[in-house]
Amino acid sequence: MKIFVTGTEGYLGSLLAPLLMQRGHEVIGLDTGFYKVGWLYNATDLTAKTLNKDLRQITEEDLQGVEAIVHMAELSNDPAGQLSPNITYDINHKGSVRLANLAKSAGVRRFVYMSSCSVYGVATEGDVTEESPVNPQTAYAECKTFVERDVQPLADDDFSPTFMRNATAFGASPRMRFDIVLNNLAGLAWTTKEIKMTSDGTPWRPLVHALDICKAIVCTLESPRDIVHNQIFNVGDTAQNYRVKQIAEIIADVFEGCKLSFGESGSDNRSYRVSFEKINTTLPGFKCEWNAELGAKQLYDLFKQIDMTEDIFLFRGFTRLKQLEYLIRTQQIDRDFFWKK
Repeated sequence: MKIFVTGTEGYLGSLLAPLLMQRGHEVIGLDTGFYKVGWLYNATDLTAKTLNKDLRQITEEDLQGVEAIVHMAELSNDPAGQLSPNITYDINHKGSVRLANLAKSAGVRRFVYMSSCSVYGVATEGDVTEESPVNPQTAYAECKTFVERDVQPLADDDFSPTFMRNATAFGASPRMRFDIVLNNLAGLAWTTKEIKMTSDGTPWRPLVHALDICKAIVCTLESPRDIVHNQIFNVGDTAQNYRVKQIAEIIADVFEGCKLSFGESGSDNRSYRVSFEKINTTLPGFKCEWNAELGAKQLYDLFKQIDMTEDIFLFRGFTRLKQLEYLIRTQQIDRDFFWKK
């Protein structure tokens, strides 16, 4: 299958593209290159041919012969989305819907969209399912709901979208991110020997390893069309709903000698538990292979192997907001987040 993957130089894309290639698929990538400077370790000798292009500048010609698209190239995470909400809507909502329309016009048959469990926002009534009301709290999460809303009506006999609401990702990646909760706490534990929580850690977060997200994508692409056609899947495992406090305790146990303390109730009111029954019972071949403890051990072993320093952990290339602020401050990208000539 010829697969067009947006965000091949990102946290997930750098893991997904080689995996798809190993399985015999032809991969064409697209990435704007905002985070190219961040490279933590070498993981594979397979690299997808990648167009250095902004999502908003894709043409139908770029998609000729493509059979499936995996779309994950958006401004990723809430702080980056809040940096410039109008541009977030321009890229994450309008850009993604435009890509889906181009894909349909170009005859692309499958469209796998990386949504997020953050669409649930604040949920207090038990484990939310794909049928639960969404309650987005940020521009980033709101855009996810808009894309789902606007792309679902495009589905027909020739165009089959699938929407993957990923839990919060964690785990090692060559294009590492230290601005997601488990990875961030692991980096603090390694470099400072201390996790000093500013909140009480009571909010719930569902977690899923980056490689398990990639597995879900592969299963979706390789499943019979009628199973995944115009479906929404929460991606993760119900057993991996953790309070933030539990995540910190797991990290502190794995990173021996790490001190752990908690503060008062925080200002971030997002808290939700998610049911992942649908994906685990209906998507052929899918089952999570990782949990928080295995992910913490993976990061501990990696940090030890590469002799990770505090400078590496704090480097702007591994935190989305820091890197975007740097590109804006140094006038490498303009106010619309296009590269300057």
